[in-house]
Amino acid sequence: MVKVRSLAGMLAVVLLLSACASVVNVPVAPEGHHPDCARIVLALPDQLDGMPRHTTSSQATRAWGEPLEAVTLRCGVPVPPPTEETCTTADDLAGHSVDWVSVEDERGWTFTTYGRHPAVEVFVPAAVAAERSTSFLLDLGPAVSLVEATRACIGLSDF
Repeated sequence: MVKVRSLAGMLAVVLLLSACASVVNVPVAPEGHHPDCARIVLALPDQLDGMPRHTTSSQATRAWGEPLEAVTLRCGVPVPPPTEETCTTADDLAGHSVDWVSVEDERGWTFTTYGRHPAVEVFVPAAVAAERSTSFLLDLGPAVSLVEATRACIGLSDF
């Protein structure tokens, strides 16, 4: 009986430690406390292009994929001003059309919603972008569209 309890206790510790290992560190955005961020985050999908969702370290954030190379989302980032950066519309043809400003650097791609407050930022690591299409932004449209667009990109390209 004692051995069974010890084994069960060790199993519980292993499960607890493995759960902690899958927490993805995502810094909270300046306006992560905005009430609309809660609405958006609660409406996000459990999977993104087959990538499972992980627990994150901050409110108004989500992560999908491998914990060390996760696609991360932060709600409440600064709203982008008019820009000459590439602005793309992701339209799922089901009524969810979202404009995203996209910026690439050596780490990967950063997509930030344009014309919505609070703004949402999605970071796609270079390793993920090399293996997958970023068309999974379409899957985020229903949640992000909960906040009304007040501006639109000009001269944009479509997904």
